[in-house]
Amino acid sequence: MQLPSNIYLDGGDPNETKEADRLLKKAGYHGLDGQTTNPTLIAKNFAAKNGGKKVSMDGAIGEYKRVVGEMSNVIPKGKISIQVIGNPATLTTAEMLAQARDRITWIPNGVIKFPCTTAGLGAVETFCTEGPVNITLNFSQEQAAAVYVATKAHATDVFISPFVGRLDDKGENGMDVVANELEMYKMGDGHVNVLTASVRTMKHLLYALWLKSPVITIPFKVLKEWVDGGLTVPPKDYIYDTPGLTEIPYKELSLDRDWKDYDLHHDLTDAGVAKFWEDWQGIVG
Repeated sequence: MQLPSNIYLDGGDPNETKEADRLLKKAGYHGLDGQTTNPTLIAKNFAAKNGGKKVSMDGAIGEYKRVVGEMSNVIPKGKISIQVIGNPATLTTAEMLAQARDRITWIPNGVIKFPCTTAGLGAVETFCTEGPVNITLNFSQEQAAAVYVATKAHATDVFISPFVGRLDDKGENGMDVVANELEMYKMGDGHVNVLTASVRTMKHLLYALWLKSPVITIPFKVLKEWVDGGLTVPPKDYIYDTPGLTEIPYKELSLDRDWKDYDLHHDLTDAGVAKFWEDWQGIVG
């Protein structure tokens, strides 16, 4: 079976990775193409095994390494995103690079996940010449233009993860960002892969397939619903109906400016990195 997009699992449990891979193969697909990981969920599961008490930073990072190693064993040819972690107020480009250079040695098929911030893209600009990258917490087309320029010197894979569900939560049509970025990237050389993320519903999944998003990362619940329904692929005349959501219009942006000249700010990016750190601190200390 051929699909228009690569299918990743989003989560932090290697048992879900095994089951998702098995379900896809049983349904006639070749299995998972990759995994995006949630280090907070992994740390939370680790803390639960230790009686719910806070775990040390070294312990949490060690568990993260162990878990992505298990995932790599399940999908050795898939791409597995591994996140840099730190206080967004103080995490520097240099610290992100140091973490990235360590984490990329954990497994042979790792992809390092950086936030779509000025410090994050500063690290990406350098690290994309050393290993594959995934720029996460993307919410705007202008951010995506900056990612394109910052990664022109890439040596391997580059992914960008627009978070559609979180834009929907704000009353905006998050899938418009995916559509707009795919359209904008047609002007370029094709080196940035749009990885549709924060998928909440079958509608999100089907429209991402219809748009031919290069990658879609799906939580286990949605993936199972899709498999149980026979891996439905939307017809050519598929209509993504989103009553009540505000359109995010396409912007005419060039891809030849310095990446720092684009507007990288988005409230949801700031909120996302702050919330991750808050959740992480509640488990790790």
